[in-house]
Order: sequence, then C-alpha cells, then structure tokens
Amino acid sequence: MRPVKATALTTAAIAAGMAMASVAAGRLASDAALKAPAGRPLPTEPRLTVHGTAAGQITLTRDLASLRPGTYGLAGDGSHAVVGPVVESARHTADTVVRRLERVTHGTLSSGDAVWLTPNLYVGDPSAALGLDHADVEVPGELGYLPAWFVPGARDTWMIAVHGLGATREQAMNLMPALHARRMPVLALAYRGDPGAPRPRDGLNHLGETEWRDLDAAIRHAVRNGARRVVLLGWSTGATMALRAAEHSALREHISGLVLDSPVLSWEATLRALARARHTPPPLLPLAVRAAQGRTGLYADRVPEITDPGRLTVPTLIFHGPDDRVAPWEFSRRLAHRRPDLVALHTVPQAPHAAMWNAGPEEYQERLRRFLTPLV
Repeated sequence: MRPVKATALTTAAIAAGMAMASVAAGRLASDAALKAPAGRPLPTEPRLTVHGTAAGQITLTRDLASLRPGTYGLAGDGSHAVVGPVVESARHTADTVVRRLERVTHGTLSSGDAVWLTPNLYVGDPSAALGLDHADVEVPGELGYLPAWFVPGARDTWMIAVHGLGATREQAMNLMPALHARRMPVLALAYRGDPGAPRPRDGLNHLGETEWRDLDAAIRHAVRNGARRVVLLGWSTGATMALRAAEHSALREHISGLVLDSPVLSWEATLRALARARHTPPPLLPLAVRAAQGRTGLYADRVPEITDPGRLTVPTLIFHGPDDRVAPWEFSRRLAHRRPDLVALHTVPQAPHAAMWNAGPEEYQERLRRFLTPLV
C-alpha cells in the first residue's frame, strides 16, 4: 500500500506544478499587450493571402477584414501597398475579395504572399512619402532622446501626434497633408520602446500609463520652440497618453484640445481582448490581468480614473466605433454622454482599432477641421 505521506507529497507537487504552469500561461497571455511590437499587426488583425493581382486590382482572402470599407495599407514581409474599396464589379469567388490596388510602395505582391491590412498608407518620412519639408528632431525625454518628425507651419498652435499599439509614428502621415494645409505645425513623436527611441527599463509597454511622460517632454519641446498652444492627437494607447498629459503635465495650460482615435480607456479590457485574440482560454484571462498588474503596476482602479468626466478640462473630439475589437467603444460612448459640453463623439462603423480615418478619410478630416477651427 502506498504511504499516505508520499501520496500527499505527490499531490502537492502536482498542484504546485499546475500553479506554476498557470502563472506562466498568464504571463505569456499578457505579452499580447505588454510586448506588442511597433509596426507589427495586433493579434486581432487576421493574416490574409494574396490570390492574384491584375491592373489596378488585388484579390485577397475573403474575410470580414478584407471586406472593410475604405482605404488601407497592405503590409507583408518586405512589401507595402495601398488598397482602396472593394471592386463590386469584379468577379468574386466564395473565398476571395477583389479590392482596388492603388499603388505598391515597395516590394512585390505575389500569389501566396501573407499580408495584413494596416492603417498606415505611407512609409518612410514626410519628405520622401508626402513631399513635405520636415526636420528630424530629438526631444529630450525621461529615458533619453526621443526621435520625432517636425513639419513646420505658420500657426503658433502645434499638433503633437502619438501612435498606439502595433503602430509607429508613420501613422501620423495620414493626416499630415490636411494639417499642413491648415498651416499647423505637426510634431510626430516616437516614444519609449519605438525604433530609435530608448527602451523602457522593463522592456514592457505600459499602455500609456508611463509613456505619457514622453508626450509631456514633447509638449515642453513645442513650447520651448514657439508653440503657444498644442492640440494632442493620439491613437489607441497614444490617446491614453494624451488624457494623462492633459491632467498631469506641468504645462497643461498650453493644451487647447484633444483628438482621441480609438482610445484605450480600460487597459484591462484591452489586455483581455488581445489575449483572447491569441486564443487564450477564458479561465486564464484573469491570470493574464494579474500578470500584467504584477509586471507593470497597472491596476483596475485606473479605469474609472481615466474615464472620470470631471477630469476633462479641454474640448475633446473622439473618433471611435462599435467594431473596435481592441478598445471597447462603450467607454468612449459613456464619456461623451457624461460630458456633452466638452466631448464630441464621431462614431465610425466597420472600422478596426485605430483605423477610423481609413474607413472614411473625407468625413474624418472634415470633422477634424470643424473641431480645430476655434482652437487654432
């Protein structure tokens, strides 16, 4: 007969092993948000396959993503193109979708290539991609110098743009022509963890909760260089950074407005969404949240804090939609409902996270123009 003591030890060892495995699984699941690499697709963005190209057309795997309205970048390993709307007159099979192929920026697109849709229509820098004069500047930040692009303008109200999860400062180039036409100087910032910027000490993305201090450094740079006022434009966790800066920056009196695209207003909801997209079993999602808390110091009490309408003091324009699988639209809707005096919400259907402009560029830019007119 097996000794009771030996059986108890075995059971304890198995339990300890299972606990360690669960902790490791939770930590791995939290990586979906905390280690999201800049310029790479989030796990919510499906990989598509190129099935063929023709004059001005490209055939892609049929998916909800490939059926989205609007204009997007199409990125692959070593290639980038721009695709327009679905070509309704083309022959579509049950498994494919034909979209307009606007241009191939670099590389080639061949049948069988794996690609994904991205908000970025432009790659490179503002001079090469848009023909806009710009300066490469270095902003002194908390962890070191932060690279940024500065596109000059005649006004003394600057737009400071910060990207979010899975993106780079190239995303700001979508709006630079419209802002340049309004003579607004634009500063597009690369912050901690971005290519060419200092790495955070723990190597993790804190979903805007520490990164906002780099945006604060950009505000200081703008004011030192002639800006009387700044408008903060943030996508995703860049919007979180903008909200934090508007509340905590020592120079917040210079902030005249906020433009938030797909704002992450609940880090916990976003982390769960990205972990689910990595096929994390539902029972492990709480472990992913706890792992993120332990690794970054993020806590759930930050959710009501960042969405507290009493903390907003400047006009705010939010672009967001119910099809965002990363940052729940409901938080934006609730904030706009509670502060109609300061917050305008433009709802964009059928647009993925941080791609509200792509679904309808003309309407987006017109809404932005109306918002900025009294601020500049």
